Amino acid sequence: MDWTHRLRLRNVKMLLSLAQTRNISHSAAMLNTTQPGLSKWLKDLEQDIGLPLFERHARGLIPTQYGEVLIEHARRLDAQLDRASGDMAALREGSAGRVVIGASGAAASDTAPLAMLRLFEHMPQAHVGLVEGTTDRLLEQLAQGDLDLVMGRAMPDGMDPGIETEPLYRDPIHLVVRPGHPLLSREALDWNDLLGYRWIVWPQGTPVRTALEKALADAGQTIPRDAVETNSVTSNLTLLNNSDMIGVASHRAALRLAQMNTLRVLPVRLSGFGAVALYWRRESFRPQAVQVAMDCIRAVVAASS
Repeated sequence: MDWTHRLRLRNVKMLLSLAQTRNISHSAAMLNTTQPGLSKWLKDLEQDIGLPLFERHARGLIPTQYGEVLIEHARRLDAQLDRASGDMAALREGSAGRVVIGASGAAASDTAPLAMLRLFEHMPQAHVGLVEGTTDRLLEQLAQGDLDLVMGRAMPDGMDPGIETEPLYRDPIHLVVRPGHPLLSREALDWNDLLGYRWIVWPQGTPVRTALEKALADAGQTIPRDAVETNSVTSNLTLLNNSDMIGVASHRAALRLAQMNTLRVLPVRLSGFGAVALYWRRESFRPQAVQVAMDCIRAVVAASS
């Protein structure tokens, strides 16, 4: 008999506990079982599979390369079970379904919330969650089953083969300041004007930062050495609104914040741009709420193109 036929849901929890504690006695106590029983189960599983899952050391257990693979599958199974529990709870409460969207900074400030509002129009009872983070971390959560969709920077290389992607849009970048900033009264700006103020920039590797570096290089400039580096939208807005610092924002985010009278776009043309894509897991079954959310995201992008 295939060893997977003998696995039970509790066995998934047991494996994940061993991966977390690296200690059989600690896991046995957490799982309310005996140490000999847990040890025998692990030994039997390794014999069934024909591969060692953990190395035994005096300081505890260390997953082997085979163990790491099985642990990753167990994490995905556990995440899917959690999602199933949440979906059933939502349906029991009369919801039309549940969808959790991950969004990087640029998408989280514009496209993602607008798509959520459109989704509520189609499915008023839907349960919707929004998680903001860096694209690489969000894609890990997507692969594990913690997220249903991700909107983030385009990542053509090194993707999980179980994830599909679709380009959404390319976004120019702008330099932004607070309303009433001294530079807004100038008829024309040059680089000396801009470099006379401290800048706020996104961390290296982020799409906005990459686009900014390219734009400055095209103009024969570099990021000022005294620039403040932060990936916090809230911190950036607070710094900009309480100082004369200059910030950087993607086109859609800058326009949205300008409409809210939070920031102003400086009349400086930059050549760089960032690319945003939509990601989802390659699955045979897709809940209705997830499919409607995907359609809403595409509709929001089309409406603002």
